[in-house]
Amino acid sequence: MFGAWEEFRGDGDRARLLEHIGPLKEELRVLLEQAGRKSAKTKRYRIFANNLLKRWPALWTFTTVEGVEPTNNHAERGLRGAVIYRKLSLGSQSEAGERTIERLLSASVTCRLQGRSLFAYLTDVLSARIRGDPIPLLV
Repeated sequence: MFGAWEEFRGDGDRARLLEHIGPLKEELRVLLEQAGRKSAKTKRYRIFANNLLKRWPALWTFTTVEGVEPTNNHAERGLRGAVIYRKLSLGSQSEAGERTIERLLSASVTCRLQGRSLFAYLTDVLSARIRGDPIPLLV
């Protein structure tokens, strides 16, 4: 599947992507249906297989919708810094501290994705707060 995806990323030929993915899709469906049946052999992964079958159309969205990728790597990369920070800092001592860190980490990732300066954004937020103006949004 990922070989077909890499080929598609290179040439952008969605018809060929669908052609390559079709047989894999059918093979996976058969395997999931077998795993989803109630038996002693499928006990450990039956629920997982049935959950995938319930979401079957969503699994293949990347084959038909522009801009959708077959992995969540982009989202995981966005969260990586926050996860490392929380692990190293041992979290916070209060609910208010947790909310503050959540908001700061969210602003940090959003600014990075938008190519904006986090320092400039936080400066604008604090200045607006002091003046009593509406807080500028990260859109």
